[in-house]
Amino acid sequence: MRDVAVVAFAQAPNVRRDSDRNEVEILMPVLHEVREKVGLERDDIDFVVHGSTDFQAGMPFSFVGALDAYGAWPPINESHVEMDGAWALYEAWVKLQTGEIDTALAFAYGKGSPGDLVDVLRLQLDPYLVFPLGIDPIGMAAIQCRAYLEGVGRTEADMASVAVRDRRNGMTNPCAQVTGEFTVEGLLAEPMFVSPLRRHDCPPISDGACAVILAAGDRARDLVEHPAWVVGIDHRIEAPGLGMRDLTVSESTRIAAEKANASGTFDVAELHAPFTHQSLILEDTLGIDAAVTQVNPSGGALAANPFMVAGLTRIGEAAQRVLDGAAGRALAHATSGPCLQQNLVCVLEAREG
Repeated sequence: MRDVAVVAFAQAPNVRRDSDRNEVEILMPVLHEVREKVGLERDDIDFVVHGSTDFQAGMPFSFVGALDAYGAWPPINESHVEMDGAWALYEAWVKLQTGEIDTALAFAYGKGSPGDLVDVLRLQLDPYLVFPLGIDPIGMAAIQCRAYLEGVGRTEADMASVAVRDRRNGMTNPCAQVTGEFTVEGLLAEPMFVSPLRRHDCPPISDGACAVILAAGDRARDLVEHPAWVVGIDHRIEAPGLGMRDLTVSESTRIAAEKANASGTFDVAELHAPFTHQSLILEDTLGIDAAVTQVNPSGGALAANPFMVAGLTRIGEAAQRVLDGAAGRALAHATSGPCLQQNLVCVLEAREG
């Protein structure tokens, strides 16, 4: 296996509604910034891959237009995944393993403000048995949350403590969207949104973009002093039907973590948990001790959740702490699909080779 590292990360400020810019205009400064961090020109990038969804953009082949932010002429070596950008990074990592390239750019964009994101997400459901019921992702998350609370013995106060932690952490992140000082008691006094979820238990709708540069071996060492080495990465998927799996655990996360060798302790864990109870499920599954590991120092998906971007952002945020010397070992997680259906785990370390 080739040694591959994250050498640069950049993101746009996450906002509820970026009315003045389209996706290309949001992406352009991010792509310029990430290359400038390591002094790379456009032609220095051997492979470009990005994640997005045409359903959210509301037009077919919208990803082709997004390439205007990078520049597709003269022709470039490029790919696209109809997934969160974390899976674009995974494709770039695989490409680097072949030895055909030494540098890769993975980016993602999502603009949830123009349409109804809840209606968009309904389209991923079984069209015959589930979609006609009219259930949406928040309703499915509420079902999962109720099963978790009753099956594991956690409380709504435990969930509120996650919101307090993440949104407080987000106050130090200039790109976070929803931040502030809250108390568990204050949050529990709020009305129910979709029982047992209150609004603070749910993610914001965000417009945003981010980008990550990967490099292999000596190329990574030449670009930065302390590369964030990807020492393990894997992703797994479970059945889409909620009645076909135990919603109180995340078996695909457990398997992905095992394959990525995500054992031992971590300085930082960036978890893509759009709902508070999902953070608790992931912490349980991954065996994270919050007394040892700083969880979601960026604020996580509760502070900003641009669709198709938030997973890649978790990897970028974790890697940035390794690059800055603030963490020696970091874990990043990304999810896709209803109720933690598909999960990716990435382990990053500050080490030579």
